[in-house]
Amino acid sequence: MSSDKIDADKLSRGAHSPLRRKLLLGMAALPAIGLLPRGALAQALPTDAVNTTKLAVTDSTVKVGILHSTTGTMAISETGSVQAEKLAIAQINEMGGVLGRKIEVIQEDGASDWPTFAEKARKLLVEDKVAAVFGCWTSASRKAVLPVFEQYNGMLYYPTFYEGLEQSKNVIYTGQEATQQILAGLDWVTKEKGA
Repeated sequence: MSSDKIDADKLSRGAHSPLRRKLLLGMAALPAIGLLPRGALAQALPTDAVNTTKLAVTDSTVKVGILHSTTGTMAISETGSVQAEKLAIAQINEMGGVLGRKIEVIQEDGASDWPTFAEKARKLLVEDKVAAVFGCWTSASRKAVLPVFEQYNGMLYYPTFYEGLEQSKNVIYTGQEATQQILAGLDWVTKEKGA
């Protein structure tokens, strides 16, 4: 099979669709959205003409997943992430959404159990067809869902520090890894202690 045929097959399955790319870029820009004037994101694209991914995207909405533990031992740490993500989504929706589409949330509970995280990630990607998932809090939950996101070519936004030594085209690591975390401490020690 020629490489042109393989690339055509990927495109026909929606692996590199222009709409998916634009939605993912829009999601990556979430922290900067608050700096834009109201209505700046209201331009809509004709979804039926470009949505080859079969993702849960219409002319007026885009569905995203939130996957954190709201029960079990990790709920005390992850509940704040759920609230912050929902607040950010509400603020984005008030400003016109992403590419003119309001964001709808499908929330799942990882229940502080790593196999449950993988199961819920699969549900969000395969059944709910969300455009992206915001979630996981521990490295163990992230590692449990990583094969699922890679298998189904989904996008995970991981919201916290992590240990590094991992990279995936299917994960946006929003937190610092260990060598980045130590830089501020080293600067302080150098300045304050002359070490």
